[in-house]
Amino acid sequence: MSPRSAGSGSPSHVASLFAALGDETRLALVDHLGSEGPRSITQLTAESGVTRQAVTRHLEILAEAGLARDSRRGRERIWRLETGQLDEARRLLDQIAAQWDAAIERLARFVEDDQGRD
Repeated sequence: MSPRSAGSGSPSHVASLFAALGDETRLALVDHLGSEGPRSITQLTAESGVTRQAVTRHLEILAEAGLARDSRRGRERIWRLETGQLDEARRLLDQIAAQWDAAIERLARFVEDDQGRD
């Protein structure tokens, strides 16, 4: 899978996914939602150590990247992790790792072949 074929198929989508995960606070929110399940903004704010406004903005960025979504429960917004995008990221990283492994293997064969000629 190339970056062009991940998620919605556009390089900008893949970039926004990794950009969203690249922030320490957002990564911590993803971790909380992944390990503790759906949480309210109040709960996530208490766990994050940043303001409610900051948590809300970080969650909106995660939602824009397809990593989280919210629903209303009474007066609260409950946020949950959307794992599909994380699966896409993992597949992309696995493909990149496989390409690097193949390149390293080709380099090793080249070096071994070159040393055998000496």
